[in-house]
Amino acid sequence: MGKIKENSTNNMNRKHIINDCDLTYSVCMIGGRWKLLILCRLETGKLRFSELRREICNITERMLTLQLRELENDGIIKRTVYAEVPPRVEYELTEIGKELIPIWGQLSKWGTKHRALIK
Repeated sequence: MGKIKENSTNNMNRKHIINDCDLTYSVCMIGGRWKLLILCRLETGKLRFSELRREICNITERMLTLQLRELENDGIIKRTVYAEVPPRVEYELTEIGKELIPIWGQLSKWGTKHRALIK
């Protein structure tokens, strides 16, 4: 992926909105097509990369890697590398990540209700 220009209007607007609104900041941390799916899979405990890949249909290895890196950089998940051959890497929710569990539970309930209303 290419780098985003620091002085682009889109990037400046994004920074401004994120800095001024806690709700927007929160949504940006967990937003996107795959992040909530990854987080929901980690709700039950540690998973290896291959296990996450199997459990999330249609996600590419590259996209899973990118999303895991973002979540790790944001402090929502923790990556543990074990010095073994072959290498073993596990992912798990951090304490701040675990605080999101009831939030995505409520989002799921809202989605179920909303989907029923618009059908």
